[in-house]
Amino acid sequence: MYDLVLRRALITEDGAPADIAVIDGMIDVVGDVPPQAPARETIDCDGLVVVPGFIESHLHLDKALLSGIGRPAQTLADAIEVTGELKRDFTHDSVRARALQVLRWAVGNGTTLIRAHPDVDPVVGLVGLDVMLELRESQKHLVDLQVVAFPQEGIERAPGTYALLREALRRGADVVGGCTYNEADVAACRRHIDTVLGLAVEFGVPADLHADFADDTADGRFALAGALAEATREHGLGGRVTLGHVTSLAGRPPAERAEVVALLAEAGVAVVALPATDLYLGGRGDDRAVRRGVAPVRELIDGGVVTAYSSNNVRNAFTPFGNADMLDIGHLLAQTCHMGGPADTGRILRMATTEAARVTGVHDGYGIHPGARADLVVLGTRRHADVLADRPERRWVVKRGRVVARSVRTTEIIDTPVETAEGIRAA
Repeated sequence: MYDLVLRRALITEDGAPADIAVIDGMIDVVGDVPPQAPARETIDCDGLVVVPGFIESHLHLDKALLSGIGRPAQTLADAIEVTGELKRDFTHDSVRARALQVLRWAVGNGTTLIRAHPDVDPVVGLVGLDVMLELRESQKHLVDLQVVAFPQEGIERAPGTYALLREALRRGADVVGGCTYNEADVAACRRHIDTVLGLAVEFGVPADLHADFADDTADGRFALAGALAEATREHGLGGRVTLGHVTSLAGRPPAERAEVVALLAEAGVAVVALPATDLYLGGRGDDRAVRRGVAPVRELIDGGVVTAYSSNNVRNAFTPFGNADMLDIGHLLAQTCHMGGPADTGRILRMATTEAARVTGVHDGYGIHPGARADLVVLGTRRHADVLADRPERRWVVKRGRVVARSVRTTEIIDTPVETAEGIRAA
């Protein structure tokens, strides 16, 4: 007996609807499932689009939902300072409540894996990390959670952070993080990179670093993507290093961009664009022709760099908006990066699914094919090309073969002609 059968699911744009049968949390059949095949639950998708579960590959759950607390931020440095002040009052319960709220929003919006980046530093200690480790276990029926030990305040700049990173990894952090630009000078930033990648090798985990988060490379601390590629090769970490933001790359001349893109591709370094935060904080010093401040996504993809996108922050000093909705962020990215063609929609969907799976290292068992994990989303639209424009409801969200969220959005137009008073006309 099957645990779940999705019937008449539109899996590809140019294909016919197919059935998907699930046993023990894994996809067993994609194709025709006999009508008489027994199943504990059957969903008739009726030609609706079905995609693999979305992946939030870069999300700060510990710092979510802080809008309205503290003063507004105008720049990246300001946002770090404001949030640093608020972190002093973080407790296990307060972090858990906010993180759990956003985690559940994400699940309702079709996300089945989150890579979370809790801060690890002398200000907050390991409070956020411990909450994420607890949620990783208690919420695993809803979502897979990867936990990154993230040194937001720097390592040398915040003495004691290195010891906390080691302890975080001993406690079970899945990934070691970095904040390459938050040190005093370029030399310290390079030491930061070597420290993080050294920990990745020692503990046998991937590395995920915030990098080059500025409008341009006037400050050398924000021109380190190429150095990161070289360091990745030196440490033998190809395919296991990810960079978030990388906005200043877009401010470099085309030839320099192409050179850095080639270095990243050759070294096996992935990039995650974070448009909601990057657009909000970028270009603050521009009084005309305000820069977009988003990584050059099209060039990265064309250059062979594994490229995804994510929400980054939800309703805090870094990003005062958001609902942990990957289709909303994809819609924003498409407009910002001039990716409006039919082929671009497919690219952006892959960035939220299969490419994000490569970023998070789960690609071997991901997708819609026999043997893949049954993490699926049934979307309320009938064409893949319309997914970003429609941003449809997530009719059913399936995690390991079990429905974990349902949504139906109903709008009724009251189209009843009425008599208007004689003589009343629009002005």
